[in-house]
Amino acid sequence: MSSLTEGILLTDQYQLTMAQVYFRLGIHEKPALFEYFYRKNPDYGQHQAGYGVFAGLDPLLEWMETARFGTEELEVLRSHKTRAGKPLFGSDFLAWMGRNGSFDGLTLRAVAEGRVVHPQVPLVAIEGPLAQAQLLETALLNKLNFETLIATKSSRIREAAGPAAYILDMGLRRAASGAGNAATRAALIGGANRSSNVGMSHELGLQAAGTHAHSMVQAFMALGMGELEAFRAFAEVYPDDTVLLVDTVDVLESGIPNAIKVFEELKRKGHRPIGIRLDSGDLAYLSIRAAQMLDKAGFADVSIVLSSELDELVIWQIHTQIREEAPRYGVDADALIKRLVFGVGTRMVTSWGQPALNGVYKVVAVQDGGEWKPAIKVSESIEKVLNPGRKKVWRLYDERGLASADLLTLFDEDPRAERSLTLHHPSEAGKLRKVNVEVCRLEPLHAEVWLGKRLLEPQPLEVLRERHRKDVELLDPGVRRLINPHTYHVSLSSRLWQLKNQMIEALTQGE
Repeated sequence: MSSLTEGILLTDQYQLTMAQVYFRLGIHEKPALFEYFYRKNPDYGQHQAGYGVFAGLDPLLEWMETARFGTEELEVLRSHKTRAGKPLFGSDFLAWMGRNGSFDGLTLRAVAEGRVVHPQVPLVAIEGPLAQAQLLETALLNKLNFETLIATKSSRIREAAGPAAYILDMGLRRAASGAGNAATRAALIGGANRSSNVGMSHELGLQAAGTHAHSMVQAFMALGMGELEAFRAFAEVYPDDTVLLVDTVDVLESGIPNAIKVFEELKRKGHRPIGIRLDSGDLAYLSIRAAQMLDKAGFADVSIVLSSELDELVIWQIHTQIREEAPRYGVDADALIKRLVFGVGTRMVTSWGQPALNGVYKVVAVQDGGEWKPAIKVSESIEKVLNPGRKKVWRLYDERGLASADLLTLFDEDPRAERSLTLHHPSEAGKLRKVNVEVCRLEPLHAEVWLGKRLLEPQPLEVLRERHRKDVELLDPGVRRLINPHTYHVSLSSRLWQLKNQMIEALTQGE
């Protein structure tokens, strides 16, 4: 793939045509403020997310460091024609783009990557020359929307599996072309322990993990050697890393008995087998029977890896069925659940049920004559009405220490200086609540990450994971529910609420 497709031309045509309009009007360098946020948490149909997990910021900053209009990029734009056959972009505009078509004039303030986030909250504020800020939109949405979507799905899978469960990302083969590495990174931020993706795992400081495929057993069978010999061959090469896929022939009659034979041979040679993998059938029932057989053979410490179209609801159902059914077979349900490993693929890296995040990039203020003028968009859809102006974002923790609201204020407000606050619903008049600041804690969520150049160095995966883990723990249990979660409050300060409504009233009266 050409490097042109991954650089600054990773954009939509209308970003470029708008930039030229700004240039022709002489407003291309006028300071503007855009915000990135998403409108609704993912809704997977049968179940819904009560929060999101912000991801993709580091890849965006890395892209911004090298994205610029060079000779090749400008030649591409010179080739664009109007319907009348004339150049679409003027030579003076392209000359300006060659001098200024990077992002060194921008300032970015952002929520830290890995944090729990919520709808309508600005996750990134982009401030700087209008044309430069406009040109950032497509790449920013492409990188942040996707990774946030996958990190959110991964976090839900972690919720279902439990904090101690081992989750393996196995989705590279099913990810959209070109999105596999981003999906792996986001899955590892949101909840997966390891990934089968070799290159990206190495990039993030992990060793890739995996088992073997049905094809290995099938090849041995086609050559007349059978399942047992396939297992023996794998164990011979990887005696300390043996995980055997036991469902190619018959799980209970062939796969597990043959795996036990190989495990016994490994044990006699001084090696400890790692586990078996189940990739089809009634995974809960087969896990119970596998545990029963393995325990009887003296392999109660062997892991049972489950794969095949897993997601948060399927994992939840597997846990429920095991707790109900395991005692009938003399199997300790809690002990079995602790030894399960979940290999999650398609449904995590595609965000099954919600294939895209509705993240948007909107202008909320423009500077004129040294003064910031708030901008607003009014829509028939309530959730599409913007919260205008330069803002700060705060997280409010209640007397329990749990996150209870995200508060948007005007940029010059500091709610920590107040004794009490009135939190306004963003769109419903009269829906508000009073908060005693003295018994709460307020945390600013934005920090500068780009000031003409990158300010935030790449952070280790473990830092992002720990940040995510702590934020999830500070959510109310109702917000963490997998089905019909409680709505987390996103509120406006009184001054921001008044500004918003004054602007709406002025616009609607003008009509």
